[in-house]
Amino acid sequence: QVQLVESGGGLVQAGGSLRLSCAASGRTFNTNTMGWFRQAPGKEREFVAAVNWGGDNTYYADSVKGRFTISRDNARNTVYLQMNSLKPEDTAVYYCAARRSMTAAMRDYEYGYWGQGTQVTVSS
Repeated sequence: QVQLVESGGGLVQAGGSLRLSCAASGRTFNTNTMGWFRQAPGKEREFVAAVNWGGDNTYYADSVKGRFTISRDNARNTVYLQMNSLKPEDTAVYYCAARRSMTAAMRDYEYGYWGQGTQVTVSS
């Protein structure tokens, strides 16, 4: 099993920044690909970003490209999501996810491990 714990969410004004962290523990060999998803009230969960084990391949939703950066520190078993130029439409619960496969994935059903989520609220 893999346990994922997110942190770093909060309330920020539009244009501001936040950095989310996701710490993995347990069988971390199942975290070859890590991703971030988000779910806003009344909406389906959507892909935000993903990163491979080496950190050299990253993938982003069009809505966050150029504003968000995903990275990972394997020594700390932690993945980060740096969010800049935040907009009110970024308001959501953000979830960290992991999958053993090294193939990039952007669909939530492709991830087997999930954190509990952290709330991000962007005020206008």
